[in-house]
Amino acid sequence: MSGWRRTKGGGHVDAERFSRVVHMDRWELDEWLGSLTRVAASTRSVYQRDLRDAARWLGEIGRDDPATVTRRDLRGYLARLDRDGYARRTTARKASVIRRYFHWAQRTGRVDHDPSAALSAPRGTASLPRVLSAAELDQLVEGGPRSADRPEIELRDRAVVEVLYGSGLRVSELCGLRRSDLSGPTGTISVWGKGDKQRRVPISEPAAAALAAWISEGRPALVSADTPDDQVFLNRRGKPLSPRDVRRLLDRRSPTPTHPHALRHTFATHLLDGGADLRAVQELLGHADLATTQIYTRVSRERMREVHRSTHPRA
Repeated sequence: MSGWRRTKGGGHVDAERFSRVVHMDRWELDEWLGSLTRVAASTRSVYQRDLRDAARWLGEIGRDDPATVTRRDLRGYLARLDRDGYARRTTARKASVIRRYFHWAQRTGRVDHDPSAALSAPRGTASLPRVLSAAELDQLVEGGPRSADRPEIELRDRAVVEVLYGSGLRVSELCGLRRSDLSGPTGTISVWGKGDKQRRVPISEPAAAALAAWISEGRPALVSADTPDDQVFLNRRGKPLSPRDVRRLLDRRSPTPTHPHALRHTFATHLLDGGADLRAVQELLGHADLATTQIYTRVSRERMREVHRSTHPRA
């Protein structure tokens, strides 16, 4: 059957389209992913999937070489995602991955120009982040009947919760902590955030105490022959703790499903409730854009309105 190739499922695809789709080697995906140092494995996996999806779609319209891609092509891809019903936040993430790839491709001389420059995408949804209540925080810190079954695991889990809430870290930043990141000025730790940017953040006294107890008393019990010497947090097998491991330990300690990012949201909101400057909160969170931080001012206003409605006699 000339012009067609048989698929694994028994169907047929246009041979020309097939040849374009399989030309992923021209995108040098592995080389780009290898350049993403200090990026969590889970994040790298998302980047890989997002760029592969974009490259396949572009291949279907004849742009199987990144050097031939135009800004119009990329806008067409984002428009297609919108028509297919992707959430605005997902589309915005995919646009960010495309921009990051082409910035690398231009910087390394793989393309002459960056077609993603000034590429806009719908901003993420405006839903307000969930802020944990005092009771929920207490439950996460203290644990409960479903908490850890071994003393060293309990020390680790408590340190994880204290650091996530006490310093507002992203879960990928927490999992990537090295023991060398803990050296430096007293009361601070170094964090590698998005875009391989490093920042120093304060660490609360409870978090510092929990971290010290974990490192001195808990961590040695989980160390194995192939444990990275510099890794701060470990799982039960002595491997580096993953974001999925963190989600599981939070689920053990909380009566309701709790995403690690909820602790970061709570950290930021509590700072603003206490009168912290928005720019200072931006620095602590490692946000490149102040607009990203401003959503927490809306959370604080909503909380104040709720307090007024529930406590004022004439509200």
